[in-house]
Amino acid sequence: MSPPEPVISLRGGTASLGGHSVLRGVDLTVEPGEVVALLGANGSGKSTTVRAVVGQVPLTEGELRLFGTPLRRFRQWRRVGYVPQRSTAAAGVPATVREVVSAGRLARTRLRPLGRADKEAVHRALRLIGMDELAGQSVNALSGGQHQRVLIARALAAEPELLIMDEPLAGVDINSQRVLAEALRKQTADGASVLLVLHELGPLAPLIDRAVVLERGRVQRVDHPERLHDVACHPQDSGHPEASARIETGLLP
Repeated sequence: MSPPEPVISLRGGTASLGGHSVLRGVDLTVEPGEVVALLGANGSGKSTTVRAVVGQVPLTEGELRLFGTPLRRFRQWRRVGYVPQRSTAAAGVPATVREVVSAGRLARTRLRPLGRADKEAVHRALRLIGMDELAGQSVNALSGGQHQRVLIARALAAEPELLIMDEPLAGVDINSQRVLAEALRKQTADGASVLLVLHELGPLAPLIDRAVVLERGRVQRVDHPERLHDVACHPQDSGHPEASARIETGLLP
């Protein structure tokens, strides 16, 4: 029996934004059940990479496959959960936490009313992220960290096989970080694959199988857990663009 196809296979990915080259031949693979972190300084191409993976940024060169299917022919988006960077749960629209999380089922229901299985999936996602007691509350009354947890629950409600998260720890308190780490641990135990953009590893460090470090739109290096403390990430204030800081005690400077 042949081995399963990678969940994400990006080869020679090149992309531009506003006429400026952002990705310059990025190779990235995520295997089934694997947790991969994208690390790097601001402007290194991390967010552009994940936006390219979900089809929001077109590639000018290279090949991208999701679950073995070229992106141009991929239609099974219900298999993918995406949490974008620095967003709010409802952008000022009056909605409850449950309603926002229920929107995560749309790819599966195709606008039909939620059935029993859908409602159970929403409840599981709320419970997993520790927001079940606030299910009936307006999202406009939530803190920033709670907004982030609602967005994560919305992605989890779709029961994705691949979860992509762009800086999920940004602006989130340590308790919410721990809740997220536990939620991801349970997802990966059930076989989900995860691609994360991170500036700090925090409680997620033990979950990470590989760290892919980007610099100026290129893959600088790939590290495994035992070497995460040596991953080159943020340039030091040395005046040398190639100089880099190390990860210390699971946190990026």
